[in-house]
Amino acid sequence: MVNGFLAHDLLWGMTPQQLPAGAPAWVVESIAGGQPVVVRRSLTAPDQIAVGVRGRLREQRYATSMAVAAISRRVRPEALCHVLSRRDLPALQALSRLRPILDASGWTWGVSGSAGFELATGVEALHEGSDLDLILRTPRFLDRLQARELLAQLDASMCVVDMQLQTPLGAVALREWAGSSPRVLLKDNVQARLVSDPWQPSLEQVA
Repeated sequence: MVNGFLAHDLLWGMTPQQLPAGAPAWVVESIAGGQPVVVRRSLTAPDQIAVGVRGRLREQRYATSMAVAAISRRVRPEALCHVLSRRDLPALQALSRLRPILDASGWTWGVSGSAGFELATGVEALHEGSDLDLILRTPRFLDRLQARELLAQLDASMCVVDMQLQTPLGAVALREWAGSSPRVLLKDNVQARLVSDPWQPSLEQVA
């Protein structure tokens, strides 16, 4: 958690004047159009928050920071679970199919990535080949058998579904945790590192 905000939160209120000098033209255009930025994992000053700007193209991603005082609105991924769309795309079809399954799971979940951005803004960020990005809030341990059962549900979808488990220590891909590797990649605000249990602090953290 950074300043009370979590990775994948969408924030409104940034202006072109807040961008660094030399920011690409597409970044200025996106911010000038009133589009939100997305919170990312990185350390910042207490009055700043690390964010990313999305462009129209997949490769257009720009990392910067935003003043906390400038934030006018926040939408979290879990607020987008039941937002409906009139568009008929594989990612949105997959979301409709998975919605009751995830609602019944007992875990808090949310929509991130292009689908979350589109549902929150109305901007058409998805296309026929888009993946569906989801998050699962997992404050307590999710065992690997549960992870494999959940992954099987996701993999029965009509598009690729990528889910991140949001543990108290960072984020880990469900697909990795459901696999057979003894260690998985955990991403926090400082680094990405291999761990055997994404819910247990490492010796370095304890020290």
